[in-house]
Amino acid sequence: MGKKAVLIGALDTKGQEFLFVKEKLEACGVETFTVDTGVLGNPLFQPDVSADEVARAGGSSIEELRSGKDRGTAIAVMTRGAAEIVTGLEKQGIVGAAFGMGGTAGTTVAASALQGLPIGVPKLMVSTVASGNTKSYIGIKDVTMMYSVVDIAGINQLSRRILSNAAHALAGMMNYMETEQGTAEDKVTLGITMFGVTTPCATRVREILEERGYDLLVFHATGTGGLAMEELIKAGYIQGVADITTTELADHLVGGIFDAGPNRLEAAGIAGIPQVVSVGALDMVNFGPPETVPAQFKERIFYQHNPTTTLMRTTLAENRELGRLLATKLNAGTAPTIVVFPKDGVSLLDMDAKPFEGKEERQALYEGIKEHLRSNIPMIDMEQDINDPAVAEVIANNLLQLLERKKRG
Repeated sequence: MGKKAVLIGALDTKGQEFLFVKEKLEACGVETFTVDTGVLGNPLFQPDVSADEVARAGGSSIEELRSGKDRGTAIAVMTRGAAEIVTGLEKQGIVGAAFGMGGTAGTTVAASALQGLPIGVPKLMVSTVASGNTKSYIGIKDVTMMYSVVDIAGINQLSRRILSNAAHALAGMMNYMETEQGTAEDKVTLGITMFGVTTPCATRVREILEERGYDLLVFHATGTGGLAMEELIKAGYIQGVADITTTELADHLVGGIFDAGPNRLEAAGIAGIPQVVSVGALDMVNFGPPETVPAQFKERIFYQHNPTTTLMRTTLAENRELGRLLATKLNAGTAPTIVVFPKDGVSLLDMDAKPFEGKEERQALYEGIKEHLRSNIPMIDMEQDINDPAVAEVIANNLLQLLERKKRG
């Protein structure tokens, strides 16, 4: 079976709209495959996977969901089931693209299935909630969301235009995906983490590595950025890492908004890919506007990065713990690893006469790493700050050496 556009949604209440999109895709030469997630009634047209099959994949049956008349339970079951079904289709090589459509319930069900697909597979969601906070629907995947403007309730002058655009966009992504593949297949892909306050370092490292023929993916260390990099490492897309900006560890420890979760800085170690790790922006924890900073931190040192981002200086105790945490995570991995520590500053704010300048905090961070890091993981001390070109060159050159060593076996 060849690649198809998989349509995921309630064919009882949204059948007319899904049929419209299906016909538009097929008119573009795209084969379709429909997964029915409707619970209330019979589908407008025959799907390839029935609602009962989806319900059973989610741990129930369509009869139980209908008799139970509990909307929350039904959504939860169909969300699990749709994700399970679509993951199975992807493993069979059927999924060339995926499409969902609906209100809050339909978006929740389809988004779970879209998030289960690999990065790079075209994913499009037409939703009534696409103009709000879409984080829970997108996660860390490349899901495209299109606001429906009006409710998805019939084909009218406006919905016809919007759904036509959606179908043609998905067809374009799917049809042209094959022509784009292979343009960088001969290059090894590496990951870099950066923040505004570590941009000079990350930029110079990227330039050095690109000059050597590597393909670079740069991740903004905002929680989702770190999670995305870890996910791509697990999926095998990334073969080496310059983890310059490990600031997400601070947000996880202290409770900032850029928390990448408990498993940050672990994927490369598990995958065994070369990594050079530094301590970029561990001088700060991120919050939103000033009024969103928790009351228990009111006596701390702050810097207003912009109207919506408030930075808080990490303390001596936090830095010592961050050092221990970083070392412990690296110790647990099997990857060829080098740590680079810039002793004169870990960000543009942690320098002489700058708002977060902190020699004692840096020393605590340094000691936390040094006391716990495995003896066979090299730690390179640099007298400069992290954004000095010399630090970038050491990071890049050491990663190149690790990659070459791994290449030689």
